[in-house]
Amino acid sequence: MKQIVLWVFCLFLFSCGKQNTYYLTQGEIFKTSTHIKYKYHRNLSNEIFARLDSFDLSLNPFNKNASIYKVNHNEPVAVDDWFITVFNKAREISQLSQGYYDITCAPLVNLWGFGFEKLDTVSPHIVDSLLQFVGYQKVWLEGRNVIKADPRLQLNASSIAKGYAVDVVAELFHLYGITDYMIEIGGEVRTKGKNPSGKVWSIEILKPIDDATGLQQDRQEVIFLENYSLATSGNYRNFYIKDGKKYAHTINPLTGYPSEETILSASVLYPDCMTADAWATAFMAMGLEKASAIAGQIPDLDYLFIYADESGNLLEKRSMHFEKYLKKNVPLDVN
Repeated sequence: MKQIVLWVFCLFLFSCGKQNTYYLTQGEIFKTSTHIKYKYHRNLSNEIFARLDSFDLSLNPFNKNASIYKVNHNEPVAVDDWFITVFNKAREISQLSQGYYDITCAPLVNLWGFGFEKLDTVSPHIVDSLLQFVGYQKVWLEGRNVIKADPRLQLNASSIAKGYAVDVVAELFHLYGITDYMIEIGGEVRTKGKNPSGKVWSIEILKPIDDATGLQQDRQEVIFLENYSLATSGNYRNFYIKDGKKYAHTINPLTGYPSEETILSASVLYPDCMTADAWATAFMAMGLEKASAIAGQIPDLDYLFIYADESGNLLEKRSMHFEKYLKKNVPLDVN
């Protein structure tokens, strides 16, 4: 027993003697890039990706072994805690957003195709037929079982899962006692503490550009993010044009058609990234006036909406307290 105690004590001293430094973990998860910086005494890349791989088995709709895939294909499955957390949060935001956010609208997204390339071929009859089994009220949980009112109903949590994946990595860091980090997965970000320069983490919000290649990335704003999360919807998509006006690629789950609203990019700041991610999608669908009204009723939420006027000029609508993230007097050090 004395030898065991002595070995543990020596290990503790050895660990405490290691120098903390910043590490960068990069890779791809959920078919998107990830950039994670953190201050610790060793590289945690293996632990990070092991955790994200486990997360993938819960919420990746294209992974045949994932819980959400089995739910969509009516295979028996007892869903895990990650699935339940996302499902409950999605339902909460569906209710608060009056149905403008809905993870059951996957068939509509598939119908229109990426970039709405089927814009001129989709018929009202097809849309109406799909709307029969779209709607967050038509699916619920009983324990760890997902109950669907219609077996054709399908879930796609891509509008919330990336944000939650960021939180999942943050939870891992908290277990290790890490207090300085920046986690970015597919454009969704969460920070804590300071960057390698000892400053508050500075994060770019990109200008929405009509560029299908995604190669053009102009800066709209730089914000200073400390112990908070940022999620943006719309930045990385090109637009479609109708009657001379630009519209972002967002499906309105209430109508089944592309949303004809002028918001081209919605950036949401909130303590956790999962909630910010979902609200960014919801605001894109509901439009500037309604989004501003609902956002103003949510405690701890700030936003930056970029929209186009009648002449196509880009304008901004900011929440009352958004200015505090700009901190113009702080030297710029984009991470």
